[in-house]
Amino acid sequence: MKLPKLAMGTWAWGDKDGYFGNTMTEEEFRPIFKSALEKGFNLWDTATAYSNGESEKILGKLIKEAGREKVIVSTKFTPQMAALYDDSVEKMCRASLDRMGLDYIDIYWIHNPIGAPEYTKQLIRLLKSGRVKEVGVSNHNLVEIKEAVEILNNGGFNLSAVQNHFSLLNRSSEEPGILEYCKEEKISFWGYMTLEQGALSGKYDVRHPFPAGSARGKVFNGLLPELENVTMAMKTVALKHGASVAQIGTAWAMAKGAVPILGVTKLYHVEEAVDICDIVLSQEEIVYLEMAANASGINSIQFWEKKME
Repeated sequence: MKLPKLAMGTWAWGDKDGYFGNTMTEEEFRPIFKSALEKGFNLWDTATAYSNGESEKILGKLIKEAGREKVIVSTKFTPQMAALYDDSVEKMCRASLDRMGLDYIDIYWIHNPIGAPEYTKQLIRLLKSGRVKEVGVSNHNLVEIKEAVEILNNGGFNLSAVQNHFSLLNRSSEEPGILEYCKEEKISFWGYMTLEQGALSGKYDVRHPFPAGSARGKVFNGLLPELENVTMAMKTVALKHGASVAQIGTAWAMAKGAVPILGVTKLYHVEEAVDICDIVLSQEEIVYLEMAANASGINSIQFWEKKME
């Protein structure tokens, strides 16, 4: 499956609780989706856990309007929710298909490694049925990735993709060799939270904090002085390229060999994505950005994650 350089992310879609500091409606996402497809961004990433299925529902309606053949659909099942579906990957998959109104999923992911070996075995049946075209694992370390590869290979299939938290503030998928392994095995590596839910967008600083009470605010508002040093370094590089801070953060991930998942909640996010694909960072710029990130001392690993050792 040929993938574009960027994936469009829908983590914030359907958020009714203000987790991201917004409560946008389906109608507000329609022009964003349409604009992205017009510009060639046909890879869309969602998950059952995103707003308890609301993200899948919204995306599914928009896909139906646009035409199924125009979209590569990526969604995930979360092991912690498996009991709701009798611990059956097949039932979880069917629920996602029903929410989105689809007959098949292009890329289906295990959202985290809890109970992953058994769930990976169950994925083989879905691959054989054609309801799932390719599979990936998310939030897996190198040992867990290799375990998934072995299970799938024994069933006559391959692991197609790995999706982990990956940003200037979290390079723990690079240090133990996950990126290198994926490259060697021709497994695509996707980076989520590449802009740390906006913390690396250049939009927020001490004078402009995250919305009070939002999940992002709880994580990053106390770190804004240190964060500013990172975004200032990003701005220095951005000025050289005539780009924004956010574009540099995403271009950095692409330069490392990742397919970044770009959360899209505004039309300008799509406009910026077009130019990101043309940004080529020098090795010197990459080192400069990483040194600034290291100097900040910020640990952005979230409560649901672990360091990829």
